Amino acid sequence: MSKIHAEHVFTSESVSEGHPDKVCDQISDAVLDACIEQDPNSRVACEALVTTDLIVVSGEITTKADVVWETVTRDIVRKIGYNTSDMGFSADGAKLMICIHSQSSDISQGVSTGEGKYIEQGAGDQGMMFGFASNETEEFMPAPIIFSHKIVEELARLRHTQPERYPFLRPDSKSQVSVRYISGKPVKVEAIVVSHQHTPEAKDEDIRAVVIEVSKKVIPAHFMDDNVQYFVNPTGRFEIGGPHGDTGVTGRKIIVDTYGGVGSHGGGAFSGKDPSKVDRSAAYMCRYIAKNIVAAGLAEKCEVQVAYAIGVAEPLSLNVDTYKTGVIEKDEGLEKIIRETFDMKPAGIIDTLGLKYPKENGWTYGQTAAYGHFGRDIFPWEKTDKIDVLRETAKKHGLL
Repeated sequence: MSKIHAEHVFTSESVSEGHPDKVCDQISDAVLDACIEQDPNSRVACEALVTTDLIVVSGEITTKADVVWETVTRDIVRKIGYNTSDMGFSADGAKLMICIHSQSSDISQGVSTGEGKYIEQGAGDQGMMFGFASNETEEFMPAPIIFSHKIVEELARLRHTQPERYPFLRPDSKSQVSVRYISGKPVKVEAIVVSHQHTPEAKDEDIRAVVIEVSKKVIPAHFMDDNVQYFVNPTGRFEIGGPHGDTGVTGRKIIVDTYGGVGSHGGGAFSGKDPSKVDRSAAYMCRYIAKNIVAAGLAEKCEVQVAYAIGVAEPLSLNVDTYKTGVIEKDEGLEKIIRETFDMKPAGIIDTLGLKYPKENGWTYGQTAAYGHFGRDIFPWEKTDKIDVLRETAKKHGLL
């Protein structure tokens, strides 16, 4: 969606907390939370794999924290809802393999302050990261992805809180929303696709009814009309699901995690990585910057890209694209404002967003691991507290 078409339909998907890949993301981030709560300087790169009655947790972890990996892992699976053996995967029945070793000393010297070639903390890896924001929804997110998230999130809430009313719902589900745009603005939902795992005795009409009920609840009414097409469990049945139906791996839902295919993606996954890994922390910072630019009225859409070299603190490049919606004549002017307003060094990002102390600030990395890393105000990178500073800086340089 890098160009504004006169009229087009754009589609994004989301998956629930019970999707096999999301189970792995949540395990990886639960391990990170457990480490960083006791030792904020923990170095964590945790990967998980799940399949029929098997969980593998692996990675490079250097920490002073005393963590029982098995307890953390099984508690997450239990919380998601895989608690009975008839689903082919359960918290207590699955075999668990723990394969963890410490972080490479070569990497450590590049990202630890005072070690290696540079005095400052360097980036944990090379690469480029992107952040995006749009004024098309109140969350400053693209409509298709935020609607997709809300559908599966609400279905999960009903499954957890009203099991007596919805006993047929099981943890695994996927959603997909197609939205019609006119002149770059979303105007109506064209189609909604939901595949939801269910019990053998579930009735198709009951599943369809709850999907339609939820869709109408979470999507603003002005986007919905009687012509919305619903495709609910379009294969017919979805009894075999979760890790028993499909192997899951950490980091495989990077488009679901970000903007649903809108804008660009640097390719790096988030979950299981401590904030020294710029794949994660710099992507959060780019979202923070882009959202504040749009919230400040400096653009209707904004994409921010940054790039790093491993072990080097200063970004190698910074690029801004407002899709020709910016109020400043050239996007290069926004780059100047960003450099003056935001500290893009890894240590600066971690400090600005409080990434070493999530629990003290009312959030956890585990909360990011399902229903998107962006668009929910519980996270610090969703704050719009730089609006005035951005506008004042723009005026100071004669750009407004």
